[in-house]
Order: sequence, then structure tokens, then C-alpha cells
Amino acid sequence: MFGPPGRRAIEARLTGLKDELGAGFCIVNGENAADGTGLTAKLAGKLLASGADVITLGNHVWRQRDLVPVLAQNARVIRPANLRGPGAGLAVAEAADGTPIAVINLQGALFLEVAVHPFVVVDDLVEEARSRAKIVVVDFHAEATSEKVALARLLDGRATAVIGTHTHVQTNDARVLPGGTAAITDAGMTGPHDSVIGVRAELAIRRMRTGMPVRFHPAEDDVRIEGVLVECDAHGRATRCEALRFPI
Repeated sequence: MFGPPGRRAIEARLTGLKDELGAGFCIVNGENAADGTGLTAKLAGKLLASGADVITLGNHVWRQRDLVPVLAQNARVIRPANLRGPGAGLAVAEAADGTPIAVINLQGALFLEVAVHPFVVVDDLVEEARSRAKIVVVDFHAEATSEKVALARLLDGRATAVIGTHTHVQTNDARVLPGGTAAITDAGMTGPHDSVIGVRAELAIRRMRTGMPVRFHPAEDDVRIEGVLVECDAHGRATRCEALRFPI
């Protein structure tokens, strides 16, 4: 979810969409909520009030200092588990019908900086999650397609879903793997698509052409909500994985 346009779309539509889709639980990646870089305490509260059951993050987690106390105190706002600092990388929250759902947040190691490689910590995290809930969803905030596909394959049959985030472009590979794990390389971006992954195009192009620092600002037009709908059985085995896109 990117910047003010993405936030406004979530605030206006998320509760209604959950009802329309019959979705009992919603995870929102808030990595780019604050003008594209990080999440503030105030915005975290707004997202939770708008219908997000758990908020995940990524490589911009430390960009907004007032989020640090939220990470330490609110179990429904989590950071990548393989980073270090306040907060946790695993949350368990209840769906609308009372079913416990475990959410794991991890950050990729290829082209991103992490304290610990995600493949080193993921087995223990999934084991802990499965001890607390039958449904386990992983938000893998990663740059490389290969790394996202590999993690989904590694967890096939052990996680309900492995959902890729970070690259902002929804991929055409939503599927259920043979072991019953839903997977997609990237869930896409809720925000302005008349842009360069959320940023005003002329600013992104200027930096790419000159190599000089340019202050980025969120774009405003062609706002869409994008995400993934996953259905599963009572044992946490996925039965459906569908990429979603709703123009605003």
C-alpha cells in the first residue's frame, strides 16, 4: 500500500471489500504508507481501524521513529523476523469467525540487507506458528523472483500461503502448489499506478537519467487496490489463490 492515495483507498474500501469477498481476515503491508517510506504510529492506527487485521512491513521499517513503540507494544503490527530491533516477526490474530491465524513477516536477502538470512530462520518460525494456529500466512518482502518462488516451494505443505511483496507490480502466477500452499510472487500495489511503482514518474526518471539525488513524491492518478484472495480448509490447506484488482 503506497502513500496517501493507497491509504485513502484502504480507508474508503477495505471494510466493504472484505464483506463483498467474504474475507474474514486481511493482512496489509504498510511498508510504504508514509509517503512511500515506512509507517507512522498514526497511520498504523488508521489502517487497523480501516479493517487491517495484521500490518506487515519491510526494508523501510525503521524510517519512521515513532513506529518503534508501536512495534514493541502492538502485536498486530510486525516487522521482518530476520531483522533485529523492537517488535516481532510473528503475529497470531483471530479471523471474523474466531479462527486463529498466524502471520509471519520475512525480508529477502537478495539485493536487500538483512541481519539473518530468511531461509535460516523460517523453519523455526513456521514450526512456532503451526503450534499456535492451523492457518499460517507468510508475507515475504523480497526483491528477487527466484527467492520468492524458492521460499514458497520450501514451505509447500507447511504454510497456507506465501505472498510476495516489495516490487509493487502484481505478477501473473497466483496458484496453489501441490502441497496445498497458495503462492504469488508479488501481490501488487494499492496506490497510484500512473507512476513508477507509486512515485511520480518524472522524478523517478530524473534520478535514473542523472544519478543525482531526487526527492520522491507519491503520484496521484489511476489508483487501484491490488491484493490476493486465499481460501483454505479447516486444516490450513489452501484451496484457492486469486490475484485481485479493483480500480478506485
